[in-house]
Amino acid sequence: MYTFLLKFHSGLRYIVLLLLVLALIQALAGWFGNKTYTEGNRKLNLFAMISAHVQLLTGLILYFYSPFVKYNEMAVAMKDASLRYWTVEHLAMMIFALVLITVGHARAKKAAEAAAKHRTVAIFYGLALVVILAAIMQSGRPIFGSGA
Repeated sequence: MYTFLLKFHSGLRYIVLLLLVLALIQALAGWFGNKTYTEGNRKLNLFAMISAHVQLLTGLILYFYSPFVKYNEMAVAMKDASLRYWTVEHLAMMIFALVLITVGHARAKKAAEAAAKHRTVAIFYGLALVVILAAIMQSGRPIFGSGA
């Protein structure tokens, strides 16, 4: 089960990254191009958020099966950089990114003007993308290519 979850979690990141990049590009084009906020914009932003939530849920399940996570031995984990990263830092960064995505989506829904909706998505999804890419790079695993 661990191997399946790891491969699923690893593969799903490409979908999350793709959807976030597409949503960000669309939001920037809408914001700076003074375009209307369409149903397509809303759906893409929603699918990006849903994929990120599924990724988090998969990661949380994986958290309890992973040999790289020592949540029950925090003193040991905090002394080892790799264990600390997988036990604390990766989880914290990804939850922070998911909060940014969720807040951005919620604020965009509440905004009255199209430009405000696009701007909100661009800022929050963009910040989340930066956090996610930083977390992936910090893991020492490639963003694109093999690895988990």
